[in-house]
Amino acid sequence: MTMTAVQPHKKAKALKSTSRRPAKELCSECGLCDTYYIHYVKEACAFLNQQVAELEEKAHGRSRDLDNEDDWYFGVSNQMMTARKVDPIPGAQWTGIVSTIGMEMLKQGKVDGVVCIQNTDEDRFQPKPIIARTPEEVLAARVNKPTLSPNLSVLEQIEQSGLKRLCVIGVGCQTQALRSVQDSLGLEKLYVLGTPCVDNVNRAGLQTFLETTSRSPDTVVHYEFMQDFRIHFKHEDGSIETVPFFGLKTNKLKDIFAPSCMSCFDYTNSLADLVVGYMGSPYGWQWLVVRNETGQEMLDLVMDQLETQPVISEGDRHAAVQNSIPAYDKGVTLPMWAAKLMGVVIDKIGPRGLEYARFSIDSHFTRNYLYVKRNYPDKVDAHVPEYAKRIVSQYDLPD
Repeated sequence: MTMTAVQPHKKAKALKSTSRRPAKELCSECGLCDTYYIHYVKEACAFLNQQVAELEEKAHGRSRDLDNEDDWYFGVSNQMMTARKVDPIPGAQWTGIVSTIGMEMLKQGKVDGVVCIQNTDEDRFQPKPIIARTPEEVLAARVNKPTLSPNLSVLEQIEQSGLKRLCVIGVGCQTQALRSVQDSLGLEKLYVLGTPCVDNVNRAGLQTFLETTSRSPDTVVHYEFMQDFRIHFKHEDGSIETVPFFGLKTNKLKDIFAPSCMSCFDYTNSLADLVVGYMGSPYGWQWLVVRNETGQEMLDLVMDQLETQPVISEGDRHAAVQNSIPAYDKGVTLPMWAAKLMGVVIDKIGPRGLEYARFSIDSHFTRNYLYVKRNYPDKVDAHVPEYAKRIVSQYDLPD
């Protein structure tokens, strides 16, 4: 899609502010309000104006079909698959598919720049948004930074640098804001490479999580909540530490997640062109969702570097989700021996593939629905998308 080159509204420059946050405590710190595009925030912010269906129509040519349960969960898609790189990138969180796509976009001249997140020199988990102009700069951004990140704070640089073709790597709240303002960026072509996202924290909250959960918080390189119902921590020495979900000290961790993440219903990044995550795939593989022709164009750049297989869906998530609702709500923490045993049992007989993805979505959407209902009751009708309401309606929720 070619976009009309429209300069940002001139009044917007006067509104630039680093302290104003119209979404207040629900701000996800996406970075839009750090630029003069704050002029558009009341329309663009996912927490002030939920407009997934309208933006899906604009980005993909259709919104999700509410008669199709897969659309409830995964959004608009042309195809799904699981994949991994034949030659993994050393130091990547998984095999490096996202980094490879970003690098190939530059190498093959598809874009002039890639918005991605490096880390600061002082802190491996402190995000530093950049517009990468070389493959080496993209490579330096490998590994997730599990904290709130102001990716869109670099938007002003796009206009100033004269970039016309851009790839942006980001999560759902960032993508919605970006889609809302993309026609004002003066671009000829925008590619959005998304990752699923859930339960981000600020830097202090991340430290609390690491200190509460890991045996060696200062040596953690990266971590992920994986399909075997364990958190996998990778440490500096290359060792992997696993902690069962059910052994988390929920009573100490309930309040560390950002209110924006507790109010989010776009786990699968429904407005990106191509989404690369893990939750719909076997361990060690990545889950790819191609949403439109632009997403297919990005994937085609790296297909010869990937090993692929079809998605699977096995098991039944419903009982596990229903049982998790009161456990989280009451801050229940099992003894570690019981948590490990439960993890082993569920890993062997529990949901797999896309059914695991549905388990994860159901668990978070029921939790988040209760959070919005209790803390922002006047927002429930407008803020919770119809597909999320249908998902949540499958379960018995406490008041």
